[in-house]
Amino acid sequence: MNITKFLKSAFAVVASAIALSSCVNKDEWDTPPIICNNKFDAPNISMADFKAMAPASGYVLITEDKIFDGYVVSSDENGNFYKTISFQDKPENPTVGLQIEVDKSSNFADFPIGTHIRINAKGLRLGLDRGTWKIGSVDPNFAIGRIPSVLLNRYLSAVCNGNAMDIATIKPTALPNLTVAMQEKYLNTLVTVPNVQFNKNEIYPVNKSYVDFVGGAGVDSDRKIEDPTGGSTVLRSSGFSTFGAALLPKGQGDLTFVVSRYNANYQMIIRGLEDVKIKADGPRFNPNPPKGGTAITYPTTLSENFESYPATSPYFNTFPAYVNDAFLGARYWEVRTFSGNKYIQLTANGATTNNNGGTTVVETYFIVPISFVQGKKLTFDVNGGYDNGKPLKVYTSTDYTPLGDVGQATLTDITASFTGINTSWPAGGYGTFVPAGSYTFPNTGNGFILFKYSGNGAGITTTIQIDNILVQ
Repeated sequence: MNITKFLKSAFAVVASAIALSSCVNKDEWDTPPIICNNKFDAPNISMADFKAMAPASGYVLITEDKIFDGYVVSSDENGNFYKTISFQDKPENPTVGLQIEVDKSSNFADFPIGTHIRINAKGLRLGLDRGTWKIGSVDPNFAIGRIPSVLLNRYLSAVCNGNAMDIATIKPTALPNLTVAMQEKYLNTLVTVPNVQFNKNEIYPVNKSYVDFVGGAGVDSDRKIEDPTGGSTVLRSSGFSTFGAALLPKGQGDLTFVVSRYNANYQMIIRGLEDVKIKADGPRFNPNPPKGGTAITYPTTLSENFESYPATSPYFNTFPAYVNDAFLGARYWEVRTFSGNKYIQLTANGATTNNNGGTTVVETYFIVPISFVQGKKLTFDVNGGYDNGKPLKVYTSTDYTPLGDVGQATLTDITASFTGINTSWPAGGYGTFVPAGSYTFPNTGNGFILFKYSGNGAGITTTIQIDNILVQ
């Protein structure tokens, strides 16, 4: 080898490396600045005025450049918004919200929450579709179709803030209760409501998760929510949501959601569990508190035929000596009369939620305080009608607290002693009162007799009447 030629070659390589290193450290090798250019011209209409172009029903095709701005409030990062983007006209105190249908998932990656967006709606349809104000593509199969992903940038783009995408901080609209939230002006906007809890049907006797699972797969599910003012609606969660298997919290607290509606029924949608500030456990308000119980005594004998109570509408349901507890649902035992005879009555027929028409479990206790005396007997008469099941059970308890949570009490089931409650009542009317049976108290001490009606608006709805409760 020619050593001189080798050294010259080696020197050239080193020199080149030094030169390259020197160039990299110079300014002309810095990363070039990012240039952000707005895709569309400046807005020529406000979002509120654009939405006002929608007809009362159906849709309108936008045939001119209608350019307006909005701010994204939804996110499909946790799987709870499917191929839609909800947006409102301002980051806080919005006046209007819309939803855009897109044939594309993982939209959160391109348009995260708070993204300032600009839309040119020329060529799109605007209208009220299945209860929600939307914009979307022309589709022969749907009133408002999903915009194909390859065409999305023709209509939708982020707005620049200098050399970067403009992302604002969204401040949810603070509302006092759920009833206020269920107004059309809040559709597709982000709101927060304080002191919300899941209905007791959702956490008792089984603590449900956000979605139901069938064959191991999640299915879209509604969970009833309520507030102390009597407002109630549902929280809607997708079967594909990443939080679907999480158990519902049992306490109360703040809830943030995008207001949505399907046809006439409102359904609220969270972006993820960070929107749920409800305590896992703790105190709850009772929308249907126990009635009566203001003059509790523990007699050793009892003869209650309900003749001393009024039986006119609105039907009497507040008994000072007893507790009437609508533990699930909102129905109480009521005093009724027929052929000059008074009794208490309850049915689950027609039981539904206040707003969304779903069936409601009715589980109501008529609770009688008594001083148990060993050897004494409990008897009562029972009647029923429109029979489609057996909703009546009878219990005793020694640790129930009057007007307290009956769900925390220890109940002893004595239903088997009352074979008369299994009588087959007429399917299309009422039978006659019959002796229910008798139960002999095995021990002595203060306690309670509990008559529980357990039915469902979509299941057992048999009407039950009770009369002549005796302890002798």
